[in-house]
Amino acid sequence: MSSLAYDATVEGADISPQDVAAMQALRPVPRISIQAFCETEGVANPVQRAGEDRRMTKAHLKVHMGGVATAIEFYQSAPTPNLILLESRSEPKQLLEQLAQLSEYCDPSSKVVVIGHYNDVGLYRELIRSGISEYVIAPVSMADIVSVVSSIFVDPDAEPLGRTVAFVGAKGGVGSSTIAHNVAWAMSSLFKSEVVVADLDLAFGTANINFDQDPAQGIAEAVFSPERIDEVYLDRLLTQCAEHLSLLAAPSTLERVYDFDPDAFAQLVDTAQRSVPLLVLDVPHVWTGWAKNTLVKADEIVITATPELANLRNTKNLVDMLKRLRPNDPPPKLIINQAGVPKRPEISASDFAEPLGLTPMSVIGFDPLLFGNAANNGRMLGEMDAKNPVVATINEIAHVLTGRSEIRAKKKAGLGSLLGKLSRNKK
Repeated sequence: MSSLAYDATVEGADISPQDVAAMQALRPVPRISIQAFCETEGVANPVQRAGEDRRMTKAHLKVHMGGVATAIEFYQSAPTPNLILLESRSEPKQLLEQLAQLSEYCDPSSKVVVIGHYNDVGLYRELIRSGISEYVIAPVSMADIVSVVSSIFVDPDAEPLGRTVAFVGAKGGVGSSTIAHNVAWAMSSLFKSEVVVADLDLAFGTANINFDQDPAQGIAEAVFSPERIDEVYLDRLLTQCAEHLSLLAAPSTLERVYDFDPDAFAQLVDTAQRSVPLLVLDVPHVWTGWAKNTLVKADEIVITATPELANLRNTKNLVDMLKRLRPNDPPPKLIINQAGVPKRPEISASDFAEPLGLTPMSVIGFDPLLFGNAANNGRMLGEMDAKNPVVATINEIAHVLTGRSEIRAKKKAGLGSLLGKLSRNKK
């Protein structure tokens, strides 16, 4: 790629004809987060200019001065983005040692591109073997940067960029949509990663209310015009809710009926997965061909239930059915919501979980004031009271679903005592 290089140190340097030709063949980069750590202005300038190119308009790029050492210090207290660009003038041996140290702080899903100053085939092979996505030799041009990002995230033969997390309630009214929306908001705000929420309940969806949005168009336009769905059309239908969070809103009207074919949402999900790192599907509590297919194809499934008998029966049916339909996938995650409702007889968390063979990911206590105020104001729980224990639980769920932490083994033993405490408080 260095054959396309130009003198980036010159302010406002023109792009060469070779660069123009190379750029014309590139497709737009999806909604990803990129952070660059540069040691020289000769690399920082073209990286910064690449972020201003129209093909990178959906990506969030931030340039830091400082190489691998600065990145190591930075990520000790910050989440890693979808892509890290690292410039290093270190010798090959020292560079490999620094990258090994950096790997201790990187999320497994993050990609890394190294811009080095040594034309060393052995170094290149060792970097690729160790998981580095690409090694580019400085000097680099703006076209080099856009091209390498595009090759990683726009390659039609590559795996889908995004992961889908489908939330579904074991019963109507258990708060599955509220949990889905708040977890999506937490993912976007905690990890600075692009998230799209798709409200699949076209008749009664609440995402537009919860996010205080009133878009003129949304998911209905995509579902009823599948032949038009591509990354560009999908981008036009998205509503920006926060810096890193977008919404495919449901019309929430009864002017038409919403009977869909089993694969009605398949193309929409596939297209969204090529455009955004995290896709949260708010699936209504229905059992239709399209709902079943959407759950089967999701990367992760989260069932929300309240601690009652009908919820236990429905959760058991869902878990058993999904196990048969997804034999090579892990079981769904379980959230017990609205625990500790005053004077309501409840099934203990351990008794609820035992027939399912699942450890609940979280137990969320009944807090009508917090949830009610958030719903009435069109705000997320974290915006209403960031220090509330429920918000801490939502943040933990976001960590688990993005692979940044695991369900704590001790949680199973602690659920009973939590519900016991809630039971004592309601007397």
